Amino acid sequence: MNGEPGIWLVRAEGEALAARLQECLGGTVYRPWLDTATPQKAQFAARWRTHAHWVLVGASGIAVRFLDGLIDDKRSDPALVVLDEGARHAIALLGGHEGGANALAGRVANAVGAVPVVTTATEAVKPLTVGIGCRKGVPAERIGAAVSHALALAGPYGMADVRELATVDLKADEPGLLAFAGQHGVPLRVFARATLAARGWVTRPSDWVRQNVGVDGVCEPCALLASPRGALVVPKTALEGVAVAIVRDQFELNRMEET
Repeated sequence: MNGEPGIWLVRAEGEALAARLQECLGGTVYRPWLDTATPQKAQFAARWRTHAHWVLVGASGIAVRFLDGLIDDKRSDPALVVLDEGARHAIALLGGHEGGANALAGRVANAVGAVPVVTTATEAVKPLTVGIGCRKGVPAERIGAAVSHALALAGPYGMADVRELATVDLKADEPGLLAFAGQHGVPLRVFARATLAARGWVTRPSDWVRQNVGVDGVCEPCALLASPRGALVVPKTALEGVAVAIVRDQFELNRMEET
């Protein structure tokens, strides 16, 4: 299978999204309407195993119909992420863990500003979201030390309890942050500065962040946006150029306590 994703457009209206996805993820764009003689489902079936990862731009119902008869084994099936044409949700529909759809959903979401939708059980029992802001060039080791410090303040938690990391778009390609996320296999979610500026969820505004990033703060609003039903359990704490805030999902916490 091709290591780069296949990007399947159900309609020509998805061209702008395809261009953005290809810019960020690489891959091959498929335009099935150009073949008027062959139904889309047949075209998709013929190419299904040419890519290890797929992004289908269209409705989830269409994706389900396309997959009919193609699914074999979770250890060998390609991963499939569905992105609606409004770029609102990137859904890891097939191959969440084994195929890498969960991670792909995060990358797709970051590329177009969508919300990643992950439904696998392993992520569902992780109650923490960690917001991170950092100075340029901070290595992964320092980010790890700051996160560990914040986790200790939150209670008896570790990285195994972290569902997602969150940061601002200015830090989307920060090598140390990407390395830290990769080391722990935790998705990194990115929010636009305009989104953070529209939500004043900051306990202690920072003049430095305001001057250099254009918002009052990064770690707290990022964590709260990524976990909208959560509560801030560790406000901004800074260590050697890394600011961390932790939000705990109240629903997941209550469910864990009940079981």
